Amino acid sequence: MITRRAAHGIILGLLAGPLLPRRADAAPAEPPILRDAVAAGTLPPMAERLPRVPRVVNLRALKREPGAYGGTIRRLVTGQKDIRYMTIDGYARLVGYDQTLALIPDILARCEVEGDRVFTFHLRPGHRWSDGAPFTARDFRHFWEDVLMNRQLRPDGVPVEMVAGGKPPSFEVIDATTVRYSWEVPNPDFLPSLASAQPLELVLPFHYMKQFHPAFADRQKLQREIRRAKVQTWTDLYVKMSRCYRPENPDLPVLTPWRNTTKSPAEQFVFVRNPYFHRIDEAGRQLPYVDRWILNLTSNATMVAKAGAGETDLQMNGLDFADYPFLKAAEKLHPLKVELWKRTQGSILSLIPNLTCTDKVWREVLRDVAVRRALSLAIDRHEINMVSFFGLAHESADTVLPESVLYKPGYASRWATHDPDRANALLDAAGLDRRNGAGIRLLPDGRPMDLVVETASRGDVETDVLQLVRDHWARIGVALFIRATDRDIFRSRIKGGSVVMSAWNGWDNGVPTPDMSPAALAPTADDQLEWSQWGMYYLSNGAQGHAPEWPVARQLLDLYAQWGRTSTFAERRTIWQQMLDIRSEQVLTIGTVNQTLQPILRSSRLRNMPDKALYGYAPTAYLGVYLPDTFWYDTGLSPDSGA
Repeated sequence: MITRRAAHGIILGLLAGPLLPRRADAAPAEPPILRDAVAAGTLPPMAERLPRVPRVVNLRALKREPGAYGGTIRRLVTGQKDIRYMTIDGYARLVGYDQTLALIPDILARCEVEGDRVFTFHLRPGHRWSDGAPFTARDFRHFWEDVLMNRQLRPDGVPVEMVAGGKPPSFEVIDATTVRYSWEVPNPDFLPSLASAQPLELVLPFHYMKQFHPAFADRQKLQREIRRAKVQTWTDLYVKMSRCYRPENPDLPVLTPWRNTTKSPAEQFVFVRNPYFHRIDEAGRQLPYVDRWILNLTSNATMVAKAGAGETDLQMNGLDFADYPFLKAAEKLHPLKVELWKRTQGSILSLIPNLTCTDKVWREVLRDVAVRRALSLAIDRHEINMVSFFGLAHESADTVLPESVLYKPGYASRWATHDPDRANALLDAAGLDRRNGAGIRLLPDGRPMDLVVETASRGDVETDVLQLVRDHWARIGVALFIRATDRDIFRSRIKGGSVVMSAWNGWDNGVPTPDMSPAALAPTADDQLEWSQWGMYYLSNGAQGHAPEWPVARQLLDLYAQWGRTSTFAERRTIWQQMLDIRSEQVLTIGTVNQTLQPILRSSRLRNMPDKALYGYAPTAYLGVYLPDTFWYDTGLSPDSGA
C-alpha cells in the first residue's frame, strides 16, 4: 500500500490489490518456455524466482480472465528509438497508476509518505533482477551516490523532480530492503514522476554497472570497455550501458516484464520474458503470460498497409483515425480486431504561438491576448470535426477532458466557438486594422501577417487540419504557411526561438488529477512550444534562456510553486483550477478538437485487452496501465510462434 501520514497524524491507505505471500503448498505450472532450463538446473524453479511477497494482479477485479502461457506478439516500429515502447507499455514502476489513475505500489512492496516530505520505500524481499541477482537497497545507493552525486555524470545535479524548496533530498539506506528520501518541504511531484511514461530513475543494478564506473572498475579493463563501445570517456560508456528508457543494451538487467535480446542497430528486436518478474495472477502463475515480443522495423509509408495485411498482432503507433475504415475492412480478411480508444490529449492538434520567439514584432503581437483569442475564434472546429473525424470528435479548446475530476464545461467552449466577425473586431481593436491589396493584415512594422506554422510532418490528419485552418484564417486577413521539417530540426528551431508558431498535440495529459503535477501549465521545460526560452531558464536554474518578464507567465510559475508546497488534495485542486482558468482565458494554446479516437489493432486471439479505454502517452503510458503482461492468446500460441 501507499500509506500517507499527514502532519496531524491521519493515515490514509491506497491498496494495490492483494499482496499475498507465496504458499508453501502452492505449485503452479512453470511457463513452458522455461521448463527445460528449470529441469536442467540453469534456472531456479518459480517458487525461488519470485519475491517472497509478489504483487498479485487481481484479474477478476479488473473484469479479465486468467490466461494461458505462450505466444509471441509482433509489432511494427519505424526506428531504433521505438524500442522505448517496451519500457512505456511494460509499465513496471516503483509506483504506478492503476486504471482509475490512483497511485499504487508496483515494484515496491509498500511506500510510506509523511506530509509529502518523507518517502520510505520498502522493497519486496527476495526480488531479483532479470539475471537473477538480488534487487536491494544497494542498487538505490549506487544510483544516488555514484550517479546523481557524481558531477561528471550529472553536471546539472539531481533532476528537477527531486528538487523541493530549492534543495535535493537527503537519502538514507535503512536496511537491505528499505530506503528513504526526505525533503524539508513537501515534494508532491515525486511519486507521480515515478509513475510517468518516462519515469524518474532512482535505481540501477549495481552488480552490473560497477564494471563501467571508475570508483569500482579496474582502470585497464575500463579503458578496454571504452574502446570496445567506441565512445570517448567513461561517462559516455556508463550512460550508454545504463540506458533504461530506450533499452538498447541487451546485457543490462531489468525489472520489466520482457527484456531486450537484440543489439542496436537492427531490423528486428526480440524481447523475451523476464523469468524473475515480480507479478503473479490469483492462481499464483507468474506473469507475463506472453513469452516474446518481436518489433519489426518498417517505414511510415508501409505501416498501415502491413498492419492491414495481418503482419502485426498489436498495433496502435503509426495508425491514425483516418486509417480506421481500411483497418476495419481488414477484419474480414485476417484474424484481426480493431477497436477505438479515446485519446487523452487536450487537443489532437493545437496551434501554439511562441511567446518567446526571436522575432520581436511577432512576439509582441502574439502576447496580445486579443490576437490569440481572435485566431481561436476564427477556426471552424465543426468543419474540422466533420471533414477529418467524421463528426466523432469533440470541438474544443486545448483543455482537460470530461474524464478528469478537474473538468469544467466552460473550458472547452471558452474562446473556441466559431465567430469570425468577433475575431475580425478583436484584430482591428488590437491595432492590426491595416491590410495590403490582397486583404492580408499588416504587422506594426508593415510586413504582411504571413504566419508560418512549423510542424514535424506527423501525418495526413495534421496536414488536412492545417489546410482547413489556413482557409479559416484567410477570412480574417491572416495568411497561414506550413513549414514541415524533421523532428530534430523542429525541436532545435523551437529551442533557438526561430519558430513563431507551431502545430503539435495539445497537453499530453488531458485527464489529470490534482495530485498530478501541473508543470505543463507553466513555463518549466525547454520543449514547451509556447515559451521555450522561459522554460529553458527554469530548467537550467537561470543558466540558459531568459527569465519570464510577462506577468501571466510569472503568475503561472507562482501557482506551480504553491502547488509544490501543498500537502492536501483540496489545496492542489484549487491551484489546478486557477491555472486551468488562466490558460483558458489567455488562450495560450489554440486547440481544435479533442476526445478523438485512436485505432487499436490486435490479433482476434489476444485476450484481456479492454474494448474501450483511454489512450495516450500521459498518464496511461499508452497500454501501460492496462498491464500488457496480463494479455494472452486463447490458443496459447500466436500465429508466428513456430509451434
